[in-house]
Amino acid sequence: MDYSDRIREVARQVESRMSQVSGEEATKMSLVAPFIAALGFDVFNPLEVIPEFTADVGIKKGEKVDYALAVNGSPAVLVECKAVGTDLD
Repeated sequence: MDYSDRIREVARQVESRMSQVSGEEATKMSLVAPFIAALGFDVFNPLEVIPEFTADVGIKKGEKVDYALAVNGSPAVLVECKAVGTDLD
């Protein structure tokens, strides 16, 4: 299975689970973590997927994000999660 097939399969799985998920933690475990894994990150390796990462970005200092995805040991992607159905406006 190639990369695009993995992403499509995870998208199908996530779509089928969305109505059964409530709360931020369930969203992270059931919907977000599978996508992170499909991108090639080991969600159980804290050197690759750093939970509760303190991200000093812009004017925000000491703010935590749900995950930082590390590439070659350095945070490259910051991921902030909200519960399914949360209004993001």
